[in-house]
Amino acid sequence: MAGQPIGAPSWFPCNDRPDNKASYRITVTTPSPYHVIANGTLTAHRRGAGTTTWTYDQPQPMATYLASVQIGRYQLTEIAGTRLAHPARLTTRARHDFARQGEMMTAFTQRFGPYPFTGYIAVVTDDDLDIPVEAQGMSIFGRNHADGRRGSERLIAHELAHQWFGNSLTVSCWSDIWLQEGFATYAEWLWSEASGGPPAAEHARRWHQRLTALPQDFVLADPGVDTLFDDRVYKRGALTVHALRRTMGDEAFFPTLRAWTTAHRHGNVTTHDLAAHVQRHTARPVGPLLSAWLYDKPLPPAV
Repeated sequence: MAGQPIGAPSWFPCNDRPDNKASYRITVTTPSPYHVIANGTLTAHRRGAGTTTWTYDQPQPMATYLASVQIGRYQLTEIAGTRLAHPARLTTRARHDFARQGEMMTAFTQRFGPYPFTGYIAVVTDDDLDIPVEAQGMSIFGRNHADGRRGSERLIAHELAHQWFGNSLTVSCWSDIWLQEGFATYAEWLWSEASGGPPAAEHARRWHQRLTALPQDFVLADPGVDTLFDDRVYKRGALTVHALRRTMGDEAFFPTLRAWTTAHRHGNVTTHDLAAHVQRHTARPVGPLLSAWLYDKPLPPAV
């Protein structure tokens, strides 16, 4: 199950708003050959006559759309402090493609602050998925994302980063979705930088050129329902984060980022919250910069 943005009521009764967080206990009974993975920590595993009951507790507050249950014939693998679930026939490909997940966790902890949950698991389903999906403490990938060549590694980084930006710090309303997707996309660029690939500045330059050629007809801080998951939300959001980094300098930007995830850990955030937070952590005025990137339709010049 995956519920973003409004799918959660299709499988459990809830007030399906991102600002309505709660703790969860999820209990599922399946035929015993199947493995159940859900949000949180497995607290009970009871085998009966041909069936098994699985109980997971998620004590940290979670938005409804981040609740998820995955049921399949999975094998579990430990990779540098993180977990991977996958069909047996995909073992070699999945273990290779997700081998650097532990290094990503280290890199993001250094840049974003302590990991906000008790555990993390990536699930590779035995289906093709158009895109991976994040859930709290979990990310879900299709078998097409485990190609044996690390062809989807940027997406692995993206979904891991959502544990901070989206799952711990969740938008109060969907109009601020750039706060999740922009930061997770920028995390792809940071991982590229940390792992010996092109630096974030090169990714920013390339994407600024691409976005310049696209219609300049939406507002990042309120993209509207039809463009909620438009690629421009992701990439212009990342460019906004990069502009903040370039303006503040790394010596101020990363401490500000860690303070942001600490101050709002397991809470809800808005664009206004971020602007006020950043301004408190730098003597440079950032209001005009953020206003241009977030509220003006034309793409600002590259920074």
